[in-house]
Amino acid sequence: MNRPLEQRLARRQFLTRSAGGLGALALSQLMGPSNAAELKNHFPARAKRVIYLFMSGGPSQMETFDPKPKLRELHGQPLPESIRQGQRLTSMTSGYDPKIAQSEHEFNRMGQCGHEMNVLFKHLSGVADDISIVRSLHTEPINHDPAVTFLQTGSGVEGRPCMGSWLSYGLGTENSDLPAFVVLVSSGGQPLLSRYWHNGFLPSRHQGVQFQTQGDPVLFLSDPKGIDRNNRGQMIERMNQLNRMRYQEIGDPEIEARIDAFEMAFRMQASVPELMDLSSETKQTLEMYGAQPGQSSFANNCLLARRLAERGVRFIQLYERGWDHHGAVNSSMRNKIPQVDRPCAALIKDLKQRGLLEDTLVIWGGEFGRTSYSQHNRGKEYGRDHHPRCFNIWMAGGGIRPGVNYGRTDELGYNVIENEVHVHDLQATILHCLGIDHEQLTYRFKGRDFRLTDVHGKVVQDLIL
Repeated sequence: MNRPLEQRLARRQFLTRSAGGLGALALSQLMGPSNAAELKNHFPARAKRVIYLFMSGGPSQMETFDPKPKLRELHGQPLPESIRQGQRLTSMTSGYDPKIAQSEHEFNRMGQCGHEMNVLFKHLSGVADDISIVRSLHTEPINHDPAVTFLQTGSGVEGRPCMGSWLSYGLGTENSDLPAFVVLVSSGGQPLLSRYWHNGFLPSRHQGVQFQTQGDPVLFLSDPKGIDRNNRGQMIERMNQLNRMRYQEIGDPEIEARIDAFEMAFRMQASVPELMDLSSETKQTLEMYGAQPGQSSFANNCLLARRLAERGVRFIQLYERGWDHHGAVNSSMRNKIPQVDRPCAALIKDLKQRGLLEDTLVIWGGEFGRTSYSQHNRGKEYGRDHHPRCFNIWMAGGGIRPGVNYGRTDELGYNVIENEVHVHDLQATILHCLGIDHEQLTYRFKGRDFRLTDVHGKVVQDLIL
């Protein structure tokens, strides 16, 4: 009875060998599809890859792309109940009567399309006709973590695969020497959780890989002292021989994922250092982005995103923190917008001049918007609280119709009044640009077919070329 562990039948091995086929049926339900390559595109794709510029913290729509002159007129007055409509407030502002707060920023119409932008977007205004602005996006969670989780995974509850993992699973990679899903994080600001780029219940090969902009590009990528590349290759091959034997015995897909991970890591030791070395870029390119080789910055990450796109990485996600403006929103925006303006515009220009913009979908935005009323009434140093009812994003390239102003909010920027776009609609539209029917990209887990858009979502056809 007390046999060694390795002599006992593993659970999946037992199910596989069970009589009557019931065990094999249950096993197939647990394992689900093992290879994303079978899915591919459901229809011709306009985009091959996505660069998602995620502004973590929730940029205020009234200070970026949705000006509201009425706020100046009503500054300091109570928020009308006809506007609030009984909607919940966060615990940070629910204890006092909210007062309307004006924006101190100037806006101009930019480009032939007439996008209204904060004049601090000096560089982005130069590519205004290449982007489309959605002012009517809305979400459900009211706090940061569930809102980021909802935008990334389609659910405010953790545990489901994020968008990049779904694309890795659905479309695979174009470059076997790099992961299909790469994450770059700028320093500073509120914490970020690695589960925002987690594979959830999808095989672990689809998890996002975070690249570091200083030190080892990927943690533990370098060989230890005394180990050369030849020795490392032999070690990995022998480990994988053992893993393949075990996989043949029990068929656990995570063993297959582990084999892939070891082999990918070995290839990345050669491909990643060259990729991350920005010193090979021209002086003009570095100046256009405001990038400095060897430094950690959003500008460097935008340039790295272009390099990753060139090399066939499927989903590139940049997290730029510092947009959580509960206090001093006006002065904070004067510092924050210039930090992202130049690199974002450079990314659009660079992709376009290299012929990559037409099949690269670029997205800019945060997890929700900000309130029309002030938080922490301290004269001009007020901030804005979380607001899920409306916020704006912009998109460019990859099958998105350029120069579109889509959706409209009320005169105080509090509710959507025209062409509302739910987060699930945004997710469905992104997948559509990549040639994927969001209702067909599914994965069976615990007896149910899951998808990124859950049981919701519709493609916003007015945004599609």
